[in-house]
Amino acid sequence: MDNSGQPQSDSGGSDRTTEPEAGKPQRPREVGGGILMGRPFGVPVYVSPSWFLVAALITWVFGGQLERVLPELGAARYLVSLFFAVAFYASVLVHELAHTVAALRFKLPVRRIQLQFFGGVSEIEKESETPGREFILAFVGPLLSLVLSGVFYLGMLLVEPGTVPGVLLAGLMISNLIVAAFNLLPGLPLDGGRMLRAVVWKLSGRPMTGTVAAAWSGRALAVAVLVGLPLLTQAGGLGGEPEDFGSVDSLTDALLAAILAAIIWTGAGNSLRMARLRERLPDLRARTLTRRAVPVEADTPLSEALRRANEAGARALVVVDAHGVPTAVVREAAIVGIPEHRRPWVAVSGLAQDLKDGMRVSAELTGEDLLDTLRATPATEYLVIEETGEIFGVLSTADVERAFVAAMARTPS
Repeated sequence: MDNSGQPQSDSGGSDRTTEPEAGKPQRPREVGGGILMGRPFGVPVYVSPSWFLVAALITWVFGGQLERVLPELGAARYLVSLFFAVAFYASVLVHELAHTVAALRFKLPVRRIQLQFFGGVSEIEKESETPGREFILAFVGPLLSLVLSGVFYLGMLLVEPGTVPGVLLAGLMISNLIVAAFNLLPGLPLDGGRMLRAVVWKLSGRPMTGTVAAAWSGRALAVAVLVGLPLLTQAGGLGGEPEDFGSVDSLTDALLAAILAAIIWTGAGNSLRMARLRERLPDLRARTLTRRAVPVEADTPLSEALRRANEAGARALVVVDAHGVPTAVVREAAIVGIPEHRRPWVAVSGLAQDLKDGMRVSAELTGEDLLDTLRATPATEYLVIEETGEIFGVLSTADVERAFVAAMARTPS
């Protein structure tokens, strides 16, 4: 499934770009989401605690099937079932790695891969630049699942039917086929939804048009799953026996359908919301958010520095050396903490944050480029400079956070 700028879950494979957290443009690039299993291609892979619940459920269900197919296994069938659960999620990881490798090939940063309740998520932090790349990025996951299904089918031909290897390979073949088919359904947040988005984007020339079409298709798909899956299983349409209405199996199918529908509906809505938010992100401009600043030398008393700032109509202070070169910015929080009667005796140097690499930002930065720059070097204030190198002012993280939250509040679901 997808999320390129849209949070989501999926049932066996997805890639997504993560939503900037409200009020947290300085979010660290890597946030844990469970147990860290490794870093293939430099991307951390986490296993969510919810996976263990699903692994236990798969072990129990598959174990019951093995009891009918291979009764001679006895209690050992649950060990075989556990192996199947692990192998299945290894297949899901391959699906996610396909998205990750494609994203890295297109120079799109991947924050992490997470294996969780209904499959996996590849968190890709930027949108694809073209509809062609978007289509490829979405398609490689289901393609790898289809390839794995074919590999397991060939493996079945090499082993004796009705044996443990034969049953395991058959189960993995079918499960990967289901993963591929499910993710190819044309609605966000599934991979098929991203493929539909890419096609509409290509035809219309507008990525937002593609997102709207794919998101509403995803909502229609959620309704279809909610209503159609229980009816299909009740009629024996998935290859099983018809179920009695109100039976335990029919209630289980209805619950599963409700969970899947909720995941798809929520993912589609989040995809649409994040796309609309991204349309508003260009309104975040360093130039318009920057506070006017006055330069002061390091030994200037705070009271005198504030007097100069008030006279100039400025709201920030920049510490400069004897040649006028900026060396630090005075922290607003530190100023507030100094009582007024002590300000004549406190030098601004004691309240300043030395300028480090990354704390000088261009006045021309906007939108995601601005947020990415602030995330790379977390700080409370940044020196904003013109292309000529002149001081333009000081950018406060608090001002960016407020502007970002306001943009989110104006974004409809």
